[in-house]
Amino acid sequence: MLEKIDLSVKVEKPVYKQAMEEMEEKLGVLQRKCKEAGIPVMILFDGMGAAGKGVQINRLIQVMDPRGFSVYASNRPTEEERYRPFLWSYWTKTPARGRIAIFDRSWYRRVQVDRFDGLTEEHELPSAFQDITSFEKQLSDDGTVIIKLFLYISKEEQKKRFKKLASSKETAWRVSDSDWLRNKEYDRFLRINEEMLEQTDTEFAPWTIIEATDKNYAAMKIMSTVTSRLAYELEKRTEEKAEAKSKKKKNVPSDKYKNGVLSGVDLSKHLTQAKYKKELDELQKRLEILHSEIYRLRIPVVIGFEGWDAGGKGGAIRRLTSRLDPRGYQVNPTASPNDIEKVHHYLWRFWNNVPKAGHIAIFDRTWYGRVMVERIEGFCTEAEWKRAYQEINEMEAHMANAGAVVLKFWLHIDKDEQERRFKERMENPAKQWKITDEDWRNREKWDLYEEAVNEMLVRTSTTYAPWIVVEGNDKYYARVKVVRTVVEALEAKIKEVNKARKHKSV
Repeated sequence: MLEKIDLSVKVEKPVYKQAMEEMEEKLGVLQRKCKEAGIPVMILFDGMGAAGKGVQINRLIQVMDPRGFSVYASNRPTEEERYRPFLWSYWTKTPARGRIAIFDRSWYRRVQVDRFDGLTEEHELPSAFQDITSFEKQLSDDGTVIIKLFLYISKEEQKKRFKKLASSKETAWRVSDSDWLRNKEYDRFLRINEEMLEQTDTEFAPWTIIEATDKNYAAMKIMSTVTSRLAYELEKRTEEKAEAKSKKKKNVPSDKYKNGVLSGVDLSKHLTQAKYKKELDELQKRLEILHSEIYRLRIPVVIGFEGWDAGGKGGAIRRLTSRLDPRGYQVNPTASPNDIEKVHHYLWRFWNNVPKAGHIAIFDRTWYGRVMVERIEGFCTEAEWKRAYQEINEMEAHMANAGAVVLKFWLHIDKDEQERRFKERMENPAKQWKITDEDWRNREKWDLYEEAVNEMLVRTSTTYAPWIVVEGNDKYYARVKVVRTVVEALEAKIKEVNKARKHKSV
């Protein structure tokens, strides 16, 4: 593919100057309009070494308001980044609505430079490409404009630029031994890049090849690509807004998920207090040991808790963490999104709390709010919550691909038990803070929530991130089941990791 690109193209200075003056003025206007429209923009510069990414980024941003953009350089991952899924550091840098994020290389390192260096193994490539396209589609579906630029120069041109940089002590540091190796094996590195382009060139995030031999031509094409795309996206959104009609569907329970997973849960299960204390003590001791093991083996753990109001999430979390080293876990309570969180993709705030390898992240309510409370209360559109099932599955798959144990608990109680607990809280001064008017209002929508939960359980329980429905009418039984499930999952993962390491060392 790339060998068909004409790298000899040039532009005369007068033509370049006139075109750039017109487009630079246009870009300043477009940036302001994108801010007013609340459109987040990501511009990615990638390509061959010494193709001029830094120079071209500087040319692009000269006419932009510096208060409205951020530039990120992607180098070798830091220790903090190595201990998390490879997309974590990019999810946390995704721009808020109305802002622009510019990346000097990015998440493509995983399937490009790291692949060339042998850090990404061939069997990891399919999942890496899938993770990348899912990442870009989720952002695009949420309204982010993604512009991907691949700067291309020939082997001879690259070698000439490397020599020029290496000849000066001020710039010699910019050329590494790895750069020279990629020039020496230029054809192999080019094939890796061609596969990357083919695998990730999509309608929602297409690649634009920039012929970068002539720097003025490259700058002109980059400016033209960015301004044209932003103008198109602004016009498209104006048309969509004009055509949109306020069609708010009333939430009415359907029969499709009425007799679903929850209808088959046996809520009569219980434990005596004596048996509860004995089993919980034994399980907590095992969990304490396993916590040290997952740290030693660098296994990340993600545990999510959902359930009915007063379902016992807090009590289960306390029993789960009571004997864990507090330096090795974090409990993340999830409330309504704040003003900063609202201007990002709904998954952004959860990506910010992904645990590093060897640590445990516990979420008291999770990203599943999208398909429950946001769905029922109308805080998102029908299209948004319907596509969230796949987005969530993809996020959890990426965590699992990075070696994480992912468990999700639904703490289930019946309506009568919930009412009993609500009244108990209202009558107890020490627990009154736990009950709100909103809890009572949510109770009136029990049937809607039950339908939503049944659909959620069916569509998002996977082999790599299963849902565990916990029979919660008896708190003793529920707490023991939660801790036992975590213990068994960690033991299975530790066994798997040890077996893989033993096999690799043979």
